[in-house]
Formats: sequence, structure tokens, C-alpha cells
Amino acid sequence: QVQLVESGGGSVQAGGSLRLSCTYSGISTCMGWFRQAPGKEREGVATRRADGTTNYADSVKGRFTISKDNAKNTLYLQMNSLKPEDTAMYYCAATSGSYCVLRTTFAYWGQGTQVTVSS
Repeated sequence: QVQLVESGGGSVQAGGSLRLSCTYSGISTCMGWFRQAPGKEREGVATRRADGTTNYADSVKGRFTISKDNAKNTLYLQMNSLKPEDTAMYYCAATSGSYCVLRTTFAYWGQGTQVTVSS
């Protein structure tokens, strides 16, 4: 069983930065960040496979970076140059298997952390 707890959300002005953290327990080979804005479907933001392979949504490429600290059991999402359209609830997710992309079906989910970007 994998448990995930997100933190680091908050309110920031456009152009600012935030770093989200996801503390996890258990073992998984694929982890990712997703987001859901009010009235919209959930969308994949970034994934990271155990071997370090990463994938990003086109909308965040060059601005967001997913990383993992195995010693701290923590997954990160560094978000720079934030835009109002990045406003959403952000979720950490994990699953097993080598297929680790934005369309992967994730088995475990955190409760989410809110990110609000004002213009």
C-alpha cells in the first residue's frame, strides 16, 4: 500500500514560483503530478519513472520540473513562471509498472494541495 501526502501549495502572483512536495510511503516505480481546475477535467502535469525518465505536459514544459529524493521519500514539483491558468488542485499519484507517462492509470492518490496564481 502506498500513501501520499502533498504540501507546498499556496497563493502566488503570476511569474512567481512554488515547490510542491509529496511525501510517500511504500514502493512504486512510477510517480506523477496531476491537477484539476474547477469545472475542468483532471490533467497530467508530469511523471517520473524509477529510472529517472520524465514526461511533461506541453503547457508546463520549460517551467515545471519533477524530481525525487529517495532518501527523504519525497517527490517534488518545482513550478516557475507561474501563470493564472496554472491555478488548480494539484495531486500526487503513484503506481507500479514501467509504463509511466501522463496517460498511465495511477493506483494511488494523495488528497491534493491548492495552487492559486493571481494576475
